[in-house]
Amino acid sequence: MGLIYTKLYVDFDPKEWKQTSTNPITFQCISDDVSLEIMDTSQNSRQLLFKNGGKINLLRVVGKFRLTWEDDDLLNPL
Repeated sequence: MGLIYTKLYVDFDPKEWKQTSTNPITFQCISDDVSLEIMDTSQNSRQLLFKNGGKINLLRVVGKFRLTWEDDDLLNPL
């Protein structure tokens, strides 16, 4: 399972993602090879490449966001 904390809100393009749950907030990739760039709390840029059907969970934690996913949902595991 992957984990990244970020201070910036992540914007999910509705052409590539659909929200499937509100508690926890879960987005599912609806096309292949969807790239998601995330700036972690240390200002390092992370590029994640998701498969069709891949999911990412978003949880708001005091002052930041916690993003989690299954490594099997990625085309380029970290």
